Amino acid sequence: MSQDIKELKLAVLIDADNVPYSNVKGMMEEIAKFGTPTTKRIYADWTKPNAGGWKSVLLEHAITPIQQYSYTVGKNSSDSAMIIDAMDLLYSDKVDGFCIVSSDSDFTRLAIRLRESGMKVIGIGEQKTPNSFIVACDRFIYIEVLDGAIKKKAKKKLTTDTKKPVEKPVEKPVEKSLNKIDTSTIELLETTIEDICDDDGWAFLGDVGNFIVKRKPEFDPRNYGFTKLTPMLKSLTDILEIDERDSDKKGIKHVYVRLRYS
Repeated sequence: MSQDIKELKLAVLIDADNVPYSNVKGMMEEIAKFGTPTTKRIYADWTKPNAGGWKSVLLEHAITPIQQYSYTVGKNSSDSAMIIDAMDLLYSDKVDGFCIVSSDSDFTRLAIRLRESGMKVIGIGEQKTPNSFIVACDRFIYIEVLDGAIKKKAKKKLTTDTKKPVEKPVEKPVEKSLNKIDTSTIELLETTIEDICDDDGWAFLGDVGNFIVKRKPEFDPRNYGFTKLTPMLKSLTDILEIDERDSDKKGIKHVYVRLRYS
């Protein structure tokens, strides 16, 4: 029996040279969707002046900093330390999966090796991450859609005593769209639906999402400006039909999708 992904014990290994500390909160919230991070380590040369901003972030999220001196100028010395720790954790039998946070292709072979050992591997990195590392993971998430940036918009409000307008900040989430829904994305959706649909052409949306990620680990509706897969597909009514069916649970609907030309 396969283990529920939400029960996975995850080792989170973070390359601080590739991640701004402002992204950590959103990143840890995302990782919690996949399992429980039982080991959390972050690697950097903490003697450098620019490491000061990390202290409060690491304390807030209980992440253990690992000191790694830069022995050679221009080379990320954290790579080898992360790889050694990952292999130690692999053989400890204390985790079910790994989350590797980096935009460095040097972790490609590590991700492949961990998956060969039956580990679930989740990658998180910037959009510049080389494709070799992305496809080596079971799932890859761009950090640009996780930073939780809040844009404050001024709203005028009259005070009761002075009747003068004062500025009151209103928090509004920033909408992000890293990519446009291009021809290759449409083809990915179409071939996936065709491969798993029933005789009438209908495919269960949950299965569609799972199969797409297997084919393209970095696929995420948030990359296209949508919070979920359903609204993304509903925006493609020229090529897709959506059918929402009642389930056994009250208020819960199962969503099915079909190509219009099928």
